[in-house]
Amino acid sequence: MITAGWTDTHAHLADERLQSKLPSLLSESMVYGVRRILCVAVDADSLDTIDGVYREWEQFEAAKPQIFQSVGIHPNYAQQEKPGDWEKICEKVSDSRVAALGETGLDKHWDDCPFEVQLANFRRHWVLSRQTGLPVIIHSRECDEPMLDLLREEHRNGPLKGVMHSFCSSYEVATECIAMGLYISFSGMLTYKKNDSLRHTASRLPIDRLLVETDAPYLSPEPKRSARCNEPAFVAYTGRVLAGLHGQSESQMADATTSNALRLFERMGAVA
Repeated sequence: MITAGWTDTHAHLADERLQSKLPSLLSESMVYGVRRILCVAVDADSLDTIDGVYREWEQFEAAKPQIFQSVGIHPNYAQQEKPGDWEKICEKVSDSRVAALGETGLDKHWDDCPFEVQLANFRRHWVLSRQTGLPVIIHSRECDEPMLDLLREEHRNGPLKGVMHSFCSSYEVATECIAMGLYISFSGMLTYKKNDSLRHTASRLPIDRLLVETDAPYLSPEPKRSARCNEPAFVAYTGRVLAGLHGQSESQMADATTSNALRLFERMGAVA
């Protein structure tokens, strides 16, 4: 029996593909044992949409998970920032529902934003993190070395508070990130048949630094990969694989990863 339940530490509930069926998604997530969801922003405009998610959530009378949110600017959206956007984010951090900053980070897969703009955007999230105590949700795609360089730079100011979201890199990268204070979060990619090396990495990492997420509506896990877009309920499939890799029961891994989430995202733990 799952006691603490699963915590989906990264879902884009403001995405229109999920918004249109939010009540059913929340209901189904409870069936799968999901008790908490972190609704992640990608830019300042998405904050208003997330507020709309809250309004619908508050009117939903059935049993439902607790929903928290992040605030920040995704690296692929940094070039589109408008005057006043960052100030809006800084104002929002005082909201008790805001448990994290981001997602933010670096991305060399898409050519949507100059890299120097991404770097500047990422750095100011760390400044805000140190000012507020909020952890940073880190997006890193095809840029291990520049990412580690920047994290090492920030680490000179003290241990880092944050998570490597939807991790898909090497064991060496993961262990260095953990040594700097970060957590490692696994998405549905952990379940893909081709990802034996990622599962091997996950099996070697300390349980007390592991999180699970969906990145919904993206990265649906097996066996839901080809059926429909991802949703918070499906974090249980990723959690099941992670549990098996560590010789844990599903309930043990749900408890462990939720305990980790509440320790990292302190505002979630304050109302747990």
